[in-house]
Amino acid sequence: LLMHAPVFLAVGLIGAGRPLRIASLLLLVGLVLFCGDLLARDFLGSRLFPMSAPIGGTLLIAGWLAIAGSALIQNRP
Repeated sequence: LLMHAPVFLAVGLIGAGRPLRIASLLLLVGLVLFCGDLLARDFLGSRLFPMSAPIGGTLLIAGWLAIAGSALIQNRP
């Protein structure tokens, strides 16, 4: 969670367009699923739902790729 916090801060400060907001939404959902599943396993002894950690991890990767892709997209005024 700490590694991804600066990204959310930067996205909030940049205030860029739609592609960056979609990428940050992917990161947020991925973090909630991945970290939520790990925390549920530790504290509750069970998982959120089957395959929640792999889905969250995949969404994290997709979010990072979308952030990199949004840097290549030219913003329209």
